[in-house]
Amino acid sequence: MPLVKVLPDILASQVAAGEVVERPASVVKELVENSLDAGAKTVTVDIERGGVGLIRVSDDGCGMAREDALLSLERHATSKLRTAADLASVMTLGFRGEAVPSIASVAKFRMLTRRAEDVSGTEIIVDGGKVRDVRDAGGAPGTVIEARSLFFNMPARRKFMRAESTEAAHVEQQIRLHALAAPGVRFRFRKDDKVVFDLPGVANAVDRVRQLIGNELGGELVAMPERLAPGMSVSGFVLPAKHARKGRRHQFVFLNGRPIEDSAVTKGLAEGFRGNLQEGLHPAAWLWLEMEPQLVDVNVHPAKREVRFHRPFEVRDLISQTVAECLRPNPVKRPEPPQEKSTTPETRPTFHPHQPDLVIAPPAEATTTPKRRAPDFRIIGMLQERYVIMESSDGLVLFDPKAARERILFERIFNERKDGMETQSLLVPLLFELDPRDLDVLLRERVALLEAGIEVEAFGGNTLQVRSLPACLPMGDPHGFFDDLLEELLHGPAAAGRFAFDRIAKAVAMKAAQRVTPRLGEAAALLEELFHCDLPYCGADGRPSLTEYNRKDIDRRFGIGRG
Repeated sequence: MPLVKVLPDILASQVAAGEVVERPASVVKELVENSLDAGAKTVTVDIERGGVGLIRVSDDGCGMAREDALLSLERHATSKLRTAADLASVMTLGFRGEAVPSIASVAKFRMLTRRAEDVSGTEIIVDGGKVRDVRDAGGAPGTVIEARSLFFNMPARRKFMRAESTEAAHVEQQIRLHALAAPGVRFRFRKDDKVVFDLPGVANAVDRVRQLIGNELGGELVAMPERLAPGMSVSGFVLPAKHARKGRRHQFVFLNGRPIEDSAVTKGLAEGFRGNLQEGLHPAAWLWLEMEPQLVDVNVHPAKREVRFHRPFEVRDLISQTVAECLRPNPVKRPEPPQEKSTTPETRPTFHPHQPDLVIAPPAEATTTPKRRAPDFRIIGMLQERYVIMESSDGLVLFDPKAARERILFERIFNERKDGMETQSLLVPLLFELDPRDLDVLLRERVALLEAGIEVEAFGGNTLQVRSLPACLPMGDPHGFFDDLLEELLHGPAAAGRFAFDRIAKAVAMKAAQRVTPRLGEAAALLEELFHCDLPYCGADGRPSLTEYNRKDIDRRFGIGRG
């Protein structure tokens, strides 16, 4: 008896679903792509319970006759390929014929479709890959597909699903990608019977970008005029370098209308910004690439997220040259921060939108008795406007004021936690338009943030409202500070996992200290305050605040005392 057997059709579809349908957002992606391929001008997506309970995608596209609707449920049945040669010139978003049968095999599936020229449409009911009913039905021209109880027959897959809010955030992000890719199409998204957004079709891509990021940030967009190369072109928008972030989640790239990810594109963006970005940061960009289909292979990834360019170096160079050219006429200038005014215990600094520096408030008179005094260092000068050079009885000392401020703030936040965190309410709450996935994380962690003196809440849509910050952090630019803090908490090296208090305190201290310009005149007082701390010799992240070079070691480096 042979050991090798052909899989039953339903099992084969479920195996294929493992590649195509990872989570509810994958279902939405495949169905929306089919709607766009069908010429839809309006696409509506409804979900319940994060997409696990229900996913419904409705469109006003061309619809299907009954015969085609039934064939669409067969694996590898497609209207987009006829011969092997067609694979080299694919311009549609879908083409393999796997999405619909894969979805139908892992959900309670319903399809209602009708062509404009037909009197009635066709309704098909499928339960876990088995067709239960096919009948005539009334409906508007177009197609409606419902997937209920996703993975109901695959409990092993279902237990790996994230929280409903997390899955809903991924669905929303997927729809936003398609809205950017097809700006002329109206996209409506409803979650648990509540409208999340309704984006009308627009004539220009820039209007779609502004719909999604807001007019304030949209006003800073730098246009990339279309640039041509043999067989390809690129156009789009970038934000100035000051909006660069650690992750690439704010880079959106579309190839012939398809959202993609590719290293050649990200390298081209980085090269175009060369000299304008700090190391480790990535620019915000929206790029639309048009390319002859023979120059790219879109069939290298099961979910079609990645592609393979036949001339990747030309793609990279095209993007880098276009970005560099659009930045050249209006280089981003970083304004010089104004001089800080000295503060006293009687005049506590307050928030003011035109003072970008963060000022560390002096300790209150009721602070505990210092545990130790600062060593008797003689201050000599500053090294490259960053380190303070001092002389000790044993040799040379380099002092890092930023690391010192980190340590002071870090311990102050921890000490206030024991006695009850003192917060200061913002006269005007800060508003941040966020990626829906980031918003979901912050709202789930708002109790941890509140423990550290940061009060956040939802403001509607994808907007986060910040109502208060720790009282020990008076600053001139709270919006810029919190924007940096969010980036660290959400996308920094320790972004995975929950918001532990020490992680939040460390991030707050580090981001606050980074916004202060070291000044020689403040070194003595800062050093004295540093040695009131429990661990004065290291910053919040463990790097040293002071480094001493012993006289004997210095003599040895100069060869003194030998022979």
